[in-house]
Amino acid sequence: MRKNRAMTHVVAVLVLDGLVPFDLGTATQVFLSARDAALTRLYDVRVCGSGPVTTEVGFTVVPDHELSELAIADTVIVPGIHAGGPVTDGTLPGDVRSALLAAAARGARIVSICTGASVLAAAGLLDGRPAATHWAWADRIGGLYPRVAWDFDVLFVDDGDVLTSAGVGAGVDLCLHIIRTDHGAGVANRAARRCVVPPWRDGGQAQFIERPVPSAAGPGTEPTRAWVLDRLAEPVSLEAMAGHARMSVRTFTRRFREETGLSPRQWLLRQRVEHARILLESTDLAVEAVARRAGLGSATALRQHMHATIGVAPTAYRRTFRPDLPALSSARELPMDL
Repeated sequence: MRKNRAMTHVVAVLVLDGLVPFDLGTATQVFLSARDAALTRLYDVRVCGSGPVTTEVGFTVVPDHELSELAIADTVIVPGIHAGGPVTDGTLPGDVRSALLAAAARGARIVSICTGASVLAAAGLLDGRPAATHWAWADRIGGLYPRVAWDFDVLFVDDGDVLTSAGVGAGVDLCLHIIRTDHGAGVANRAARRCVVPPWRDGGQAQFIERPVPSAAGPGTEPTRAWVLDRLAEPVSLEAMAGHARMSVRTFTRRFREETGLSPRQWLLRQRVEHARILLESTDLAVEAVARRAGLGSATALRQHMHATIGVAPTAYRRTFRPDLPALSSARELPMDL
């Protein structure tokens, strides 16, 4: 959980021409719905820009604040755009680029929703980093910014100080994730209830977008990644993945790394740990059961991998995000945090 986040935490929502109104509404509504037990708002949300901006649906948005708000913001959010240089030719107005780079340099958290990731990419903030955006823009945005490790399957990517989401409803998932990280599950759950949305996606693959999967005979490793994500609880070998992709192990490993920036085993372990985190946050399952459902085998293995990736044990992580959850009495998980 983030520390030293005062109730005056400033969220600057940067609007640009071609704005997707839904994304703007998501960023403002979800963060303004985050309140403590006394119903005091925890974020000061400010819509800012260089002036009036056009939207993709035929009306104009006039921000109440200027671009200079980025200089004091704790979090900067860029909603999606469907027009303009970032999604057409990779260009970005100089004043916007400078403001974003300055905000990132002083430690502000930078967030994008949907095609807002193209703005961050145009500013150079995503070079060499994993990032998400709407899958329908994969060819265009992926082609414009080849230095970014795009993942067009996930709902969002949390890369620490830079977070990106897929399109439409995935922006809600990311905003709630940020609130949960800042203030815990209780606050995020209250915000979700105020917005009449689930605090997390139901189902075994909560963090992944549902979309048609290309034929396994097609190029690339994306169909195989989708196939693996449906089988996280099962043993999946490198040979099985390569076989599904109809490639040799060597070719599959090389192609996989080119597309994701990770080896197949690294990527699979990351997906399993992330799925375990979702289960720890969203269910009352014992740690041993979480480990099995995430495909990590045992509570001991889950503990080791969570310590290695995020520095805490499963039950400690659950207490952080589920403080209202009574301690489970299973004797076999008591040693986990010793």
